[in-house]
Amino acid sequence: MNIEWSSGVRSSTLKGDALCLIISEPQVLGEGLPAEWIEQVGLLSGTGLFNGKSGQIYLLPVSGQPELPVLILAGSGNGTPDAHELRQLMAQVARAAFRLKASSLIIRIPDELNLSPEALSAVTAGQAIAEGLVLGAYRRKHYKLEQPAYTGLNAVSLHMERKTEALEEEFWKQGVKRGQAFGEATNLARDLTNLPGNLLTPSELASAAISVAERYGFPAEVLDEREIELKGMGGLLAVGKGSVHPPRMIAIRYQGTNQWENVVGIVGKGITFDTGGISLKRAPGMEDMISDMGGAAAVLGVMEALGRLRPRINVVMLIPSAENMPAANAFKPGDIITSLSGRTIEVLNTDAEGRVILGDAVTYAREWGAERIIDVATLTGAVVSILGDIATGAVTNSEVFLAELLEASRLSGESIWTLPVYPEFREMLKSEVADIRNAAGRYGGATTAGLFIGEFAEGLPWIHLDIAGTAFVSKERGVNPRGATGVMVRTLLEYLLHLDTDPGNHSGSTSA
Repeated sequence: MNIEWSSGVRSSTLKGDALCLIISEPQVLGEGLPAEWIEQVGLLSGTGLFNGKSGQIYLLPVSGQPELPVLILAGSGNGTPDAHELRQLMAQVARAAFRLKASSLIIRIPDELNLSPEALSAVTAGQAIAEGLVLGAYRRKHYKLEQPAYTGLNAVSLHMERKTEALEEEFWKQGVKRGQAFGEATNLARDLTNLPGNLLTPSELASAAISVAERYGFPAEVLDEREIELKGMGGLLAVGKGSVHPPRMIAIRYQGTNQWENVVGIVGKGITFDTGGISLKRAPGMEDMISDMGGAAAVLGVMEALGRLRPRINVVMLIPSAENMPAANAFKPGDIITSLSGRTIEVLNTDAEGRVILGDAVTYAREWGAERIIDVATLTGAVVSILGDIATGAVTNSEVFLAELLEASRLSGESIWTLPVYPEFREMLKSEVADIRNAAGRYGGATTAGLFIGEFAEGLPWIHLDIAGTAFVSKERGVNPRGATGVMVRTLLEYLLHLDTDPGNHSGSTSA
């Protein structure tokens, strides 16, 4: 999708498949509405069809104007919308354009977004609008014989009728660039997560990661099963050995400063399909286990956006990837395996495999120089019992670190809820025959699973994000479609870009 900014002419004189008017409740009554639309919008208000309430969408055919045959009326509520409301509204506008099969769209940006006392900055508004459009325009790929002729919304013009000053225009363009990068990075994560398991094996996931790295010139590494064994990554090797598709450890480095320091490690669980292994899952719903690499997709989406925006930060991305399958040589309950850290793990349940591979990846992130680590994983059914598909669960050893990430989640609109980490939960992971066991029973399952991973951080500031409920949803809601959501891509990006010592300069940084 190509999104451009323009100003200084009347929107009604432009050409497109549709024109979107962002209209508040007072404007429905004619207050501040362009004169050419007052009568038609007023008629809708009088009949109760459209009243400008927040999130309301109405499609209105326009007679006598072939250059703009349809109006998309988008309600912004009684006051100036905040970034979250604007993002959600633009997702609805993109879906309305899809229903119209519109290829080009003009969006009239009301002056109120910048001129009222509570107005958003041009950068923030531009980001929210572009993000919402890209996220709302997303459609899951299908594999039917007959493919649709309509290719989607290709061109959007954001237009303000007031002529903007050069600096203001630059701020709008910065916001649009950032929002588009956030949105398209999220859609990359969605595409990968939606892929069926026979089309996304660990080696195929590694190929997708290498494509991102090569596109932006990032150093990357993929360890195959032989190298994983030689390296001593016993957790990843054990989980992956039951599949004909062997495991991979994937690493990408983004260096945005001259020195490799203050490095953030982002680690994503890459189980490309999870049967539960010997501890086999129930059949109903197992098809959704194509999404068990949603954490890997999220961190790879982050790398895509970093390649576009080039902030002055340093990030290393790690993805441990495997298929968890039952087989004659699969790992089994009662096994003792030795991780990369040297810690031994007693396996009580082979369906608690994600934490085992993440332990090796967190240790490896330390070897790559990570000084603080965030892992993202579709880890437990327990977190779904607590938070449903509404919020991501978080476990941490650093409240200060987590507070920074929670602020980022507030900006992105992706909800995170902090789970308790009382000492008694750690006690539940103790094993009589190994350093740690991979399952602690039914109670406190989301917390104990996170704390298992945290043991491998070895005191570094660390956050675990359990996206089991939020990575793959059963119905469309907000900016998210049915299926993969790409959750946590935008939150991680908000956090990482906040670390940029020169946030106005997202180009020209060193990357080696």
